[in-house]
Amino acid sequence: MGDFRLDGKTAIVTGGAGGLGRPMVETYAAAGANVVVASRNRGNIQRVADGITDKGQSAIAIAVDITDADSVDALIAETVDAFGSLDVMVNNAGRWGRGHEPEDTPLEEWRVVVEQNLTGMFIPCLAAGRRMIKQGGGKIINISSTAGSKGNPGQLHYSAAKAGVISLSNNLAMKWARHNINVNCILPGLIATEELKGLGIIPPAVDKEGNAVPRLHLTPTPENVADLALFLASSASDGMTGELFPIRTWLRSERFWT
Repeated sequence: MGDFRLDGKTAIVTGGAGGLGRPMVETYAAAGANVVVASRNRGNIQRVADGITDKGQSAIAIAVDITDADSVDALIAETVDAFGSLDVMVNNAGRWGRGHEPEDTPLEEWRVVVEQNLTGMFIPCLAAGRRMIKQGGGKIINISSTAGSKGNPGQLHYSAAKAGVISLSNNLAMKWARHNINVNCILPGLIATEELKGLGIIPPAVDKEGNAVPRLHLTPTPENVADLALFLASSASDGMTGELFPIRTWLRSERFWT
């Protein structure tokens, strides 16, 4: 189990107060990492960081705009000032768009969604990579989506941006292998976050007769994503880079168009 510990490591998680981000930062902190909870909303990330430090674990909150290079550079600098290094960068922040027929996708919405999900991944990757090159290595974990591999025609902008994240990750993995920087990509499918539960789109845990649905027919949880993120941050994944890791169970909608 020692390979999965992060003692003495420092990890940034963007979108760290969200449905996927919060379980990641809590899991990293429990594994011994110094965690930087990063997002635009200072109040939200401070509450998450306070909850971690209340347990005697190590966390700080730093506000950041992932689409602004100066803001991201400041995030990296503050992290290194606080903890001395940047060992793990989890690029998790992003956003949905509205559903449209492809031909009705508004150009302005396309620009906003691509800016947040792809440019907002590109800027932190490069900033983290520059730091990791200087220090001789690190782990970058990019959160894409099964929409980027399988597609999602009703969310053309989101799907295209997440496909771009996969390509970005593969290219950086190749270029930065010589610097001992692992770059891997998690592709969550439909995940049972509190937000999606509230929207009523997560399948129930019991069938119409009241019988429990088999575990692998249920929607994965945010903790399932956090467990994979822990593995990819730890030394257990040292021999892996440029890989794609879907998080999905056997829901037909995750595998097939119809």
